[in-house]
Amino acid sequence: MSVIASQSIKNAIITYIGFAIGAANTLFLYTHILGDTYYGLVGFILSSANLLMPLIAFGVQNSLIKYFPTYTTEESKTQFLSFVLLLPLLFIVPLTVIGAFFYYDIAQLISFKNPIIYDYAWIVPLVGFSMAYFEIFYAWVKAHYQSVFGSFIKEVVVRAMVAVTLLLVYFELLSPVDFIYALVLIYGISMVLMMVYAFRIRRPSFSLVIPKEAKQIIEYSAFIILSGSVAMVMLDLDKFMLAQYISIENIAYYSVAIFICIVIYVPSRAMHQILHPVTSKLMADNEYDKLDALYKKSSISLQVTGGLVFLGILLNIKQLYLLIPEQYSGGISIVFMVGFSKYFELLLGNNNSIIYNSTYYKLVLFLGVGLALLSVAFNMLLIPYLGLNGAALATLLAATIYSWSKWLFVVKKMKLFPFTIKTVYALILLFAFIGVFYFWDFSFHPIINIALKTLLFAPLYIYIHYTLQIAPEVNRYVDILLQYVIKKRN
Repeated sequence: MSVIASQSIKNAIITYIGFAIGAANTLFLYTHILGDTYYGLVGFILSSANLLMPLIAFGVQNSLIKYFPTYTTEESKTQFLSFVLLLPLLFIVPLTVIGAFFYYDIAQLISFKNPIIYDYAWIVPLVGFSMAYFEIFYAWVKAHYQSVFGSFIKEVVVRAMVAVTLLLVYFELLSPVDFIYALVLIYGISMVLMMVYAFRIRRPSFSLVIPKEAKQIIEYSAFIILSGSVAMVMLDLDKFMLAQYISIENIAYYSVAIFICIVIYVPSRAMHQILHPVTSKLMADNEYDKLDALYKKSSISLQVTGGLVFLGILLNIKQLYLLIPEQYSGGISIVFMVGFSKYFELLLGNNNSIIYNSTYYKLVLFLGVGLALLSVAFNMLLIPYLGLNGAALATLLAATIYSWSKWLFVVKKMKLFPFTIKTVYALILLFAFIGVFYFWDFSFHPIINIALKTLLFAPLYIYIHYTLQIAPEVNRYVDILLQYVIKKRN
């Protein structure tokens, strides 16, 4: 666990710094500088690009991590990396041709409810392309167990560039329209930075040598496209579909609530950067006893750390919404619904990594596609009647069904189980804290209220979990932190 521990901690620190910048962007800069309409447009563009990204990447980012450990010579590794780097062109070229011929029809279709989208539809595939190759180069370095720099670019640098650009809009050096165009530059720069670092780790030969496993790799990538699309559908479909039913300003309100929910998933994002390649290696070496142990450790560790973040959000959500414009306040119910779906995902640990690297990925993929269609159906049914809450409820239902279906598959087919009695203890403690702390607040300024309530519940949460030894891995890092503090005081 030393590699996982070291890079997970670094990734967690980087991710939280990035989310702090993202919080400033989402809660203050976007809402006060860009305005509801253009903020909603940004949410639509980025969500649509995320939906398109797995198609452009052709599933290569997952194939790279799955197959790289199987190559043993330096020459074969270099040839493999060159091959997967060019593989997405199989999809990019025909997609570009189709997009060029039918651009105006597509733009008109997606902008029917909100005409402002029409003039900016071309930005979606460009941002999607940058996102796709960023993920490919990021997988490139993760396959070499070097995930920290990519995490820094993705979580911190991109958000910092967004913040700077928003400030330029505030000082009227750029217009809101200029900011929309700047998104192409921001994501393009992040892709180039990731490419330069990846090539420093291992430079490709760009040879035309095709690996003997090429058919297998292409087949896996093609199926993984659908899997990646399912993941993006669960995250971004609701914002795309909101634009087809209600005014685009509502996407701005929804985006704020969704960002708050995604913070719950930060511990998982940080840990999975390194868990994915480690899981791949354990499965390639048939070390399933170690894999089962890793499954359990990742589940309870994420449940405890993510639970603390989740409580921090839920217990302070009313005060948090007092800090942003009043029209955003309807998002509290969204935070509850989507927040619980994210928390339930944490309980599954490295479940996704196990599936993506197993021989059963095709069967699970069909399940994912079916549930993606179910998500579309939920959104179509619920948004017209419940608006933003309908989209949130659709996400809660679809994401929960999808996540727990994958869990059942791993349990039944691979005989791996992530839960222990400590999982139940952690759940009981979570709901106990919600019951005790949610329904009262101090009568001070919202920021003071948030600080005071957090200072009350957070140390108590950590103390109880530490005393009960619920997550030994988390306890180990608490011990390291305590030893560091004691050493500094002496």
